[in-house]
Amino acid sequence: MKDAKSHEISKFLIMDAFKRVKANHGSAGIDGVSIEQFEKNLKDNLYKIWNRMSSGSYFPPSVKLVEIPKPNGDKRPLGIPTVGDRIAQMAAVMMLEPQIEPCFHEDSYAYRPNRSAHDAIAKARERCWKYNWVLDMDISKFFDSIDHELLIKAVRLHTDCVWVLLYIERWLKVPYELQDGSKIDRDKGVPQGSVIGPVLANLFLHYAFDKWMSRYYPHIPFERYADDTICHCATQSQAEALKVAVQQRFAQCKLMLNDDKTKIVYCKDSRRKGEFDTISFDFLGYTFRPRKAKGRNGINFTGFLPAISNKACNRIREKMRSWKTRKQLFLSLETLAKSINPVLWGWITYYGKFYPTRLKILLDEVNRHLARWVTAKFKRFKGKPYRAYYWLGNISRKESKLFYHWQWGVTPTANKKW
Repeated sequence: MKDAKSHEISKFLIMDAFKRVKANHGSAGIDGVSIEQFEKNLKDNLYKIWNRMSSGSYFPPSVKLVEIPKPNGDKRPLGIPTVGDRIAQMAAVMMLEPQIEPCFHEDSYAYRPNRSAHDAIAKARERCWKYNWVLDMDISKFFDSIDHELLIKAVRLHTDCVWVLLYIERWLKVPYELQDGSKIDRDKGVPQGSVIGPVLANLFLHYAFDKWMSRYYPHIPFERYADDTICHCATQSQAEALKVAVQQRFAQCKLMLNDDKTKIVYCKDSRRKGEFDTISFDFLGYTFRPRKAKGRNGINFTGFLPAISNKACNRIREKMRSWKTRKQLFLSLETLAKSINPVLWGWITYYGKFYPTRLKILLDEVNRHLARWVTAKFKRFKGKPYRAYYWLGNISRKESKLFYHWQWGVTPTANKKW
């Protein structure tokens, strides 16, 4: 008698996939079911996923479309699968990743174990000391432009697992669904926000760019984090030639460089005397440009160094304004600290890694927001923000661990100017 299940999928795999999805949190998809709601009937819900995937009858539901505003006024489409579909995708990722991870290039950093954005930034900083020029690449609408046929061809090089290939093809074709119930069909691209999308996008660029660079330009190092890529060149002419070659290569892969955002940058510092118009670039939330620094011998010099970018600073300021601290007068200072400390921790952990001085200057604005809160909450400080600022300074000396940025040395007494 023929087995009723077309594909052998372990129930333990589905359970482990759920645990990973739960750990990643995330919002509800088009069905409105949250992780907490899904978990109330966990055994039955996981069984349905396993049963349908094992029999080949699993068809992914539509992906909820959310458009995220970008700094330039455009919108980035974010596709949010249902919780159940994220579990199914995670199961496929767990099967696929061990097959493709060993093949990735050493200078590919995104969505990989034991690698981080900080690793990519550190390597870029090191290479900017050695190479005079950088080709800063921007791929136009990368996630929305990935060719499905080429992508499936790449996946087939790493797995012959029938059910993984079957469901990847179905996930690639799942439509976006809007709030009014209308749907947008997709014939290319992978949804940002999906579980399997980052893995597939990384694999696509591995063949479209990484392996191509290793074959034809092994002497030009690069750092790639997803589609954010910079290449280090010895001369300006080398960078210009590489840009043309990359444009031709991407055309073969049905991708396109964004000419407005792709640029060739001179890594200006104390040792490099040339004068050029473009001497900065952004990479993973940091701006690389000439900055004052002090050597181990105490001598000042100009280095080509990364620090938090202006775009990131503006986002942080927007977040500070969203707190509306002067309307939170019912809170105590301790409660206010608990509410914003996780955010401060995130900023300091990520943007304080390189050239922290710039972030510290920015975070003093948190103290100013707190001072305004004090002037609104306590009558004796009304109209006297500078006194509120120094009052907070006294508290910071007694309770230095109250706010996370105070622990980092950004106290209200660290900057004497109001």
